[in-house]
Amino acid sequence: MKFDSVDAVLDYAISKEEDAAQYYTDLAERMNKPHMKEIFEQFALEEKSHKAKLEMVKKGKLLLSAKQKVMNLKIVDSMKDNRFKEGEFNYQESLMAAMNAEKASFKLYSDLAEATDSPELKETFLALAQEEAKHKLRFEIEYDDSILTEN
Repeated sequence: MKFDSVDAVLDYAISKEEDAAQYYTDLAERMNKPHMKEIFEQFALEEKSHKAKLEMVKKGKLLLSAKQKVMNLKIVDSMKDNRFKEGEFNYQESLMAAMNAEKASFKLYSDLAEATDSPELKETFLALAQEEAKHKLRFEIEYDDSILTEN
């Protein structure tokens, strides 16, 4: 993927955050477990906050920095990618879909960081990649606690 300007890269990232917020809103609407509905609604809000941060970066009012690496349980790494499909998701499928979505977001920001020549923008994308890694870890922990311990 090639971008002709920093603004084009940021616009792309902003649109991906909008998609992610809608994705989690849609997942929340499908949940019959209030706990999971609330979690997905919270994630939709977090993705909206990522969008707002990117908009601030675009306006030159904010730069983010990557503070630390986030642990990766790699639970989803060997699973089929089932990010979103029609029909009902059970609890396990919902967690798997969320882990895959966060894994894809992490890869997107990591790739964008590698593709930019701007050190400031690179640091911002790495920071966002780490935020997505934290999201994935939260779902991995929930999956480990709720699904793997049951099996």
